[in-house]
Amino acid sequence: MIIKNLSVRFGGFTAVDDVTLEIPAGGIVGLVGESGSGKSTLARAVTGLVPYTGEIVGADPRRIQMVFQDPYASLDPRMTVGASVAEGLRVPRAARRAEVERLLSLVSLPASLAGRYPRELSGGQRQRVAVARALGARPDLLIADEITSALDVSVQGAVLNLIRSLREELRLSMLFISHNLAVVRYVSDTVAVMHRGALVETGPTEQLVASPTADYTRSLLAAVPRLRPTAP
Repeated sequence: MIIKNLSVRFGGFTAVDDVTLEIPAGGIVGLVGESGSGKSTLARAVTGLVPYTGEIVGADPRRIQMVFQDPYASLDPRMTVGASVAEGLRVPRAARRAEVERLLSLVSLPASLAGRYPRELSGGQRQRVAVARALGARPDLLIADEITSALDVSVQGAVLNLIRSLREELRLSMLFISHNLAVVRYVSDTVAVMHRGALVETGPTEQLVASPTADYTRSLLAAVPRLRPTAP
């Protein structure tokens, strides 16, 4: 899929400025930048939640799914886990229970959680339910928007490992958004750096981390000391 010359404007303010970005089949592109850089606005444009100019080539908009930052806010508290996951399924009604159980298993949750409500789950479990629900639509592209930032540090690693395993098992194409370059580096094949609505640098993850060309990328690296390249 290619995001081509995409811009988002709110009145006289340009939130996303002429962004072109390729997300290869089966690959994870990490989009990183500080809060307010335009990352989430770009994600909402790609999913059709805000108007934009430009093109999205190679993906059916109906087959793009998004997982949001706050799993509690994105799940209907009045619906059970099973009902939430089943909501977007494209399978016969008689097959829904088995499909819900399969999806919960994909995100390492027991089928017994299907009858529970979001308030009865931990934050990590709720985020896994949100991922399962998105996978139920069999997306061509999954957008993960800051999906670990609302979780406890102890839970973040497990969710990131889940993302990596899902990519390997399902060959998912994914746009993974975070302000944390360490998180992006862990899950992504390619990193795109966004600043003030524009992409300032894009490249293979390890190459970009080792030899950034943009001053803004260097500043992000400097904020995460353990990602600094070591001297030979």
